[in-house]
This record gives sequence, C-alpha cells and structure tokens, in this order.
Amino acid sequence: MTALDSRQKSSGTRKDNGAKKAAAARPHLLHLHSTFDAGGKERRAVALMNRFGKGVAHSIVSAVPGAMGARGLIAPGISAHFPFGFPALAGPVGVRRLQMLARAMRGFDLILTYNWGAMDAVMAHSLFAPMYGLAPLIHHEDGFNADEAERLKWQRNWYRRIALARAHALVVPSRRLEEVALGPWAQPADKVHRIANGIDTARYGRKRPQADVLPGLAKRAGDRWLGTLAGLRAVKNLPRLVRAFAAMGPEWSLVIVGDGPERAAIEAEVQRLGLSGRVHLPGHIADPAEAVGLFDMFALSSDSEQFPLSVVEAMAAGLAVASPAVGDVADIVTPENAPFITPPGDEATLGQALATLGADEALRTAIGKANQTRARAEFDEAGMAARYAALYGAALGRESFP
Repeated sequence: MTALDSRQKSSGTRKDNGAKKAAAARPHLLHLHSTFDAGGKERRAVALMNRFGKGVAHSIVSAVPGAMGARGLIAPGISAHFPFGFPALAGPVGVRRLQMLARAMRGFDLILTYNWGAMDAVMAHSLFAPMYGLAPLIHHEDGFNADEAERLKWQRNWYRRIALARAHALVVPSRRLEEVALGPWAQPADKVHRIANGIDTARYGRKRPQADVLPGLAKRAGDRWLGTLAGLRAVKNLPRLVRAFAAMGPEWSLVIVGDGPERAAIEAEVQRLGLSGRVHLPGHIADPAEAVGLFDMFALSSDSEQFPLSVVEAMAAGLAVASPAVGDVADIVTPENAPFITPPGDEATLGQALATLGADEALRTAIGKANQTRARAEFDEAGMAARYAALYGAALGRESFP
C-alpha cells in the first residue's frame, strides 16, 4: 500500500467514524399515532418534524396500518422510517401484549404518543419502562371521537390515569382539554402543557390559488364558496352542515374538502335536500393552503373539536368563520367573528349565521381581515415549534433541541 493509499484509507475511516458519531448524536424519536392520515394532529406532527430538520430521526407507527396519508407531507431529506412488524397499538388488553409493545419501544431516545388510539402503548410504558430501560414518553391529546363527544367514559378516564403515571408530560392544545387533564384524568399541573396549534401563516392569503386546484372542480367568476376542511367522520357531523347550508342564497355552493367513511351519509343528505348541484365533495387535497384560498367563507359543524387547525387556516386566509362553539373555537376567532359562533348542536342558529354572513360581503371582508391579523400574531407555527422544541429538549436532557 502506498503512502497515498494509506492517507486515503485513514481519511475514509475518519469520515466513517464522524458519520457514525453524528448518527449517534442525532436523537431518534418514536411516534405512535392513533392514525397517520392527514388530519390536524398529523399535519402538526409533520410540520414539527420538518422544522426540526435532518438533525432528528423519526420512526412512525399508526394504530390503523393503512392510514398513512400524512406520509407524503414529510419534507425530502427528513429521516423518517415506518417500522415493519411493530406490534398492533390497538387490541385486547393483556400483560403479554403490553410487554410486546414495551419491548418494541426499546432503543429510542424519546417516545411520543398521540390520542386514545395509542393509549395501550402509554400503559405499556407505565408498567414496563424500568424493566426495559425505556426512554421518556410524552403523550399528546387532541380531542375525542364521536363516542366521547358529549360525555367522557369513566373507564377511559381511569385507564388514562394509570397509563400516564410515568409519562414525562401530557400536551394538549385547548383550554377544554387542559381542564379535562387536570380534572377527570387527575394529572399534576406541572405535567400538563397547553400548546396552541399553529400553522405557517405566511403561506395563506398571499395570492389566489389556481381555480382548478381541487380535483374535478373549478371555481368560475362570480361563484361563491362556503368551504370546510374536514375528515369525513361522524364526529364532524357534516350532514348538519349540509342542512344549515340550505339557508344560504342560490349563488352559494358548499365545498367539503376531505375524505373518510361518512361520505355516503353526506351524499345521501345532499340528495334528500335536492342540493346535488350546489354541494361538492372533491376529496382530499395534500396542501390545505391551496384549497382554503378559494373559499369565500368557512364553516364547521362538528360535535367535538378542541383547537381545530382548519379554523386557524381559514383565519390566516382572511375568512370569516361560522361554527358551533366547540372546544376553543370561540376563543380562537376575533371578537368581530364571535356573533357567528353558535351554541353546540343548534342547527337553526348555525344556518342563520351562514345566511347572515353570506348576504353581507362587507361584513365578511371586515371579519376576515381581523381574523387574519390575529392568526399571524398569535397562531404562527414558529412560536408553536419553539415550545415543542423546549419540551422535547427538556425530556432528552438537552439545553437545546434539536
């Protein structure tokens, strides 16, 4: 071997060792999701991953294996893995299954769990973390399914109390969930962190999107669109929105952007009311900023929400919002918009709010400007990401993260 060959080999060895040290220093986060479809919590999780950049590695598991719609939102170059053969997050509760989950969580630097669908993994951590030397766990709760929209189930409250015993922290986005965490879930105040959801507000309201950005649907000059962004699930109660929309003038169309199991029920209500020419369901769109910019007004009709990203997106795009007063919606919008946040379940009043806003363009514009100013000032993604980085860094014992 020549001296040059020796130097090249030595240089290559140093580079390999440097790469190994960099990889070892890079924290590896395990994300256990109730679903990884492109809903609010998933888009927030991906936004944080993208902001943390290449200095963090991620392994992502969904309790619903086929629900992986948010995967396509992960930026190129982000170290994201989807472990094959990870134990099912949902199933009959038993010691053997919980031990399997605990063993599968070994080897990570931080474990992040999301919503009730991942609660068995939280329980496994609570029971077996010392045995298997598991990393700290931070749980995130973003709301409830239809079965707990009106009343919490006491069995789940007790299960959460036990499961969260060893958790480093519990993160919630809304005041309502903070109250639940401190009350029925009996969590210590220093463990509960309320971090409001945020978005990249600069991407909204800057320019009008292409009129044909939605699949199979184009906006023509003079069209007026009442829009919503929602997974087509029972808790969103979109048939209610169809009925409330019927009070609006004939120049308006309702555009429901999203996919899910309730599509047939929504279409049946559209047919029953004779609104097939005025209600459109174009399906899912990867980038909500492209869709919401086409709306002239925004609405929700959910039975349960906490801190819906879609409302913040509508505000950032300069839209007025009509919605039931679920979760923190009444606190999110501006005082100018407050009269159009209606009592939960009051379908007639929601319809009146839609009709009033639909008939007054000047009012919509004034409310939209106020909403946009507030969204940019209070709900930008950068502030949210800084708080999450501080929390994750503290759990990892780091002064800064990533």
